[in-house]
Amino acid sequence: MEINIQFVKMDTSEFMEDFVIKELHKLAKKYEWLIKAEVFYKLEKDPKGKGKICDIQLSLPGPKIIASSNEESFEEATDETIRDLKILLKKRKSEMKPHI
Repeated sequence: MEINIQFVKMDTSEFMEDFVIKELHKLAKKYEWLIKAEVFYKLEKDPKGKGKICDIQLSLPGPKIIASSNEESFEEATDETIRDLKILLKKRKSEMKPHI
């Protein structure tokens, strides 16, 4: 699976790159049909203390799967986004029909 990571209007972080790559490789092992992942990290001002956003778009057979979360840290946002993706991938897998 190809992985692209972008840090929007902020400095890059090797730690976050390694963290999200490790998590996405776990997904790729379970769902071999994943083609590409695009990860976007954004920092927004939020009076509630949140504002660390992680968006992940997965390319796979059929429509793309997109998940996003806004948390107090990028690690939490990544974990929450991956959790959402797992639910969506599980649902997509159950909808896929085997080729006969």
